[in-house]
Amino acid sequence: MDCERSYIGSVDQGTSSSRFLIFDVHSGTVVCHHQVEIEQRFPSEGWVEQDAVELLESVKECMEKCTEKLERMGISKSCIKGIGITNQRETTIVWDKATGKPLCPAIVWCDNRTEDTVKKLIESTPTKAQDHFQSVCGLPISTYFSAVKLRWIMDNIPGSADELHKGRAVFGTVDSWLIWNLTGGINGGKHVTDITNASRTMLFNIHTEQWDDNLCEFFGVPKSILPTVKSSSETYGLLTEGCLKNVPLCGCLGDQQAALMGQLCFQPGDAKNTYGTGCFLLQNTGKTPVVSTHGLLTTVAYKLGPDEPTHYALEGSIAVSGGIVRWLRDNLNIIEESSDIEALARTAGSSGDVYFVPAFSGLYAPYWRSDARGIICGLTQFTTKAHLAYAALEAVCYQTKEILEAMTKDSTSTGSDSQGVTTLQVDGGMTVNNLLMQRQADILGVTVLKSAITEVTALGAAFAAAKACGIWKMGENKHLEFTEFNPKGDLHDEKARFAKWKLAVEKSMGWHK
Repeated sequence: MDCERSYIGSVDQGTSSSRFLIFDVHSGTVVCHHQVEIEQRFPSEGWVEQDAVELLESVKECMEKCTEKLERMGISKSCIKGIGITNQRETTIVWDKATGKPLCPAIVWCDNRTEDTVKKLIESTPTKAQDHFQSVCGLPISTYFSAVKLRWIMDNIPGSADELHKGRAVFGTVDSWLIWNLTGGINGGKHVTDITNASRTMLFNIHTEQWDDNLCEFFGVPKSILPTVKSSSETYGLLTEGCLKNVPLCGCLGDQQAALMGQLCFQPGDAKNTYGTGCFLLQNTGKTPVVSTHGLLTTVAYKLGPDEPTHYALEGSIAVSGGIVRWLRDNLNIIEESSDIEALARTAGSSGDVYFVPAFSGLYAPYWRSDARGIICGLTQFTTKAHLAYAALEAVCYQTKEILEAMTKDSTSTGSDSQGVTTLQVDGGMTVNNLLMQRQADILGVTVLKSAITEVTALGAAFAAAKACGIWKMGENKHLEFTEFNPKGDLHDEKARFAKWKLAVEKSMGWHK
């Protein structure tokens, strides 16, 4: 077996599964892949945990199985020149440096056990405001972010604070945990993170691009336990074991930033929305961070090399999108498979004036209300399960519209290089639902573009790794193919329905104290 082409491997460690994909980055095509499902645990209401060791072992298994598939295709594993990593963000892991064992289960990004911690932290700020630190880190004080989860661990897991303050334990998000283990673990593993993941912790100053002394002091986090911050495209270390031993790990991006790259959203104003467990809409704002005044997050989009400029994005995060379909399937048994929802919704043809706000664990952007809970409004004797299915799909579309409106307001009020979004590029598992995509275009009043490349998140991480290897440069892959969904709805009717949606959102608030 020889190498006619160079290939890049990409680890995609998500909330529900781990995958390893091998790409031909010049064509953007997947050569082969392997996937392993990941268990989520719900020990108490609002708690979401995962086994950090299971995350690691699933990634190793995917790498081994995928490489075996590659060689069965007659392609040598030596053709893999580098590996990128993309990961679920904000998920928090603390582990013992000497043993490599986690001190507790990984606390997943959507976990909201920290509601009381958030209230105490907000009360302890001089302004008693949720957005007190937003001008520094780009984020509100919320259950969402890693520093709040880390503070909860230090306060509630016996011995953890002592271990951390004495330097025997360290903190990391999923990318740091994987890189540390894959580059040696207790035998010299590299404790690093990339700048996009660092920008999701609430401990990182997005202007100085360093861990912030004041934020660390506020959260009571010793800086010594934090990983070294690197760019998104450089060599972090070599794999120390397994079938790909000595291949460099050389690309890393949080999953939503990776999707932005995979969609080639490199110009200010470019925007993409990923429809997964949650929904994440990012708009490239260029080399200057735009601090939102309309409920959005300011985040690092990418930094493609140690000496390259940092690019920023505005982000709107929705806690529940694909999760609403799983809820209809698993909790109400309205559908047998998630893919059944489109056909069921089409039998109704509309929501029957039913509105579904899936605030199962509160509302993220643009409201940031942890006291909100799910609500269904407008039920009549006429309502059927098909209307509920239709309303569930529209809930995803309406939440996206609220974020897009906030982005337009921020761009206009700040004089950002980015302007209002006129097209929206989309990816993620839910985009196979053509009814959802058409309703999204109708409700937004803009063209929705679904990429022909389905694995854009993993592809973005592969691009970053390929750039570090010198086998890809920005400007390649210019001509992506899309399926277009153009708005067809009546504008007046859509406005009236959106007003009712907002009324339903108001009714969802204040249920959980």
